[in-house]
Amino acid sequence: MQRLIQGVRRFVRDVMPLRRSEFEELAEGQSPSTLFITCSDSRIVPELITQTGPGELFVIRNAGNFVPPYAEGGSEAAAIEYAVLVLGVSDVVVCGHTRCGAISAVRDRKNLGGLPAVRRWIGRADAARRVFDHPDGADDEALLLRAVEENVGEQLRNLLTHPAVAERVPDGRLTLCGWVFDIRTGHISMHCAERREFVDLQDSTPVPGLPRQRIASTD
Repeated sequence: MQRLIQGVRRFVRDVMPLRRSEFEELAEGQSPSTLFITCSDSRIVPELITQTGPGELFVIRNAGNFVPPYAEGGSEAAAIEYAVLVLGVSDVVVCGHTRCGAISAVRDRKNLGGLPAVRRWIGRADAARRVFDHPDGADDEALLLRAVEENVGEQLRNLLTHPAVAERVPDGRLTLCGWVFDIRTGHISMHCAERREFVDLQDSTPVPGLPRQRIASTD
């Protein structure tokens, strides 16, 4: 806690005087362009990864970057609805990451007897579970990455169950993107439905955007 307190003091003393006008403007309201849905993992810092500043991202975080279907309600549904209908974001990114603890827990679900809430939460990861149920000879690291990718694809499909999203994707008012962040290298792969795979955003080859009317599986 002492480290956090010292950080706040440095922010007020050293940062705010240099950015006062920016924060005074932000105090009047926000107009982010992107809804960014990612994992609660402490190693994922959306603004650092995307090099954005205050007011640019509207962020939803939970273990496993899950988007429950609209019928389940909950805080995710409320935040999605607010971001799309009130803030008017034009893009939604679902960002998974390598070495994800939530997806590892899907693999190790038999060992979660002492974590009933975690077990219930990861029970929604059907796409990831299917990867572990059918390993096809892949090693553990490759399986985990594939499960992370499949989980991102499943959350994109779940987004389309939300009326505010479903109404705006077909006519291009809203674009959905799936990302996987590699913690070790800093690279991000984006789901490309035309290729039916994730492609590295660092690649110099142009990356087509996700088609607005179809979210394909990555398998």
